[in-house]
Order: sequence, then structure tokens, then C-alpha cells
Amino acid sequence: MADDRHGRPAPPEPRARSGTARRTPSGSEPATARSALGLRLILSALFLPVFAAATAGFAVWAAHQRPGDSPGEGPLTALAVICGVLALAAALDLVRVTARRRRERGPDR
Repeated sequence: MADDRHGRPAPPEPRARSGTARRTPSGSEPATARSALGLRLILSALFLPVFAAATAGFAVWAAHQRPGDSPGEGPLTALAVICGVLALAAALDLVRVTARRRRERGPDR
């Protein structure tokens, strides 16, 4: 029979909507590809206190600014908020990595 697609590639398969389905490897991706959980754990544990301290430092600095001081209260508050968001991201990643490591090790360890 003749090819109905006229040389076009097959349409992509629909993605699974649940988080439990396994992806099929595509291209040169290895079938057992995993993220470096150890590195993510180290980086999250290292940068969580750094960003938390920076948040507190910038917030205190912004609180003690007087009118006319440079830098102003606005930029310092923005830096405090940015560092706070990064500290939250590091904390969430730390929780996710530790939970995933526990899950992959199994209940007997």
C-alpha cells in the first residue's frame, strides 16, 4: 500500500498526563538518565542558608535606611524579596531531593 503521509514523519505520541507514567527515551538520551541528586542535595544545602542570611541582611539594611540614603529602601527590599524567593526554591528542592532519595532507596534501608 502507498504511504498516506507522503514522506512526512509520524505525529508525536501524546504525553501522559499523570506523573507516574515512564517516558520513552528519544534521540540519544540514555534510557536510565537521572538527575544528579547528590549534587542537587549539596547545592540546596549550601545555598539555603546563604540566601536566607542574605534575605535577612537586606531586609534589616532596608529597614534602617533613611530618606536620601544610597542605596534606597526600594532596591534593598527588592533584593531581599529575590533572595527570599531563591531561599524558598532551595528549600523546596532540598525537600524534593531527600524525599526522592528515600523513595529510591526503599523502605528496608
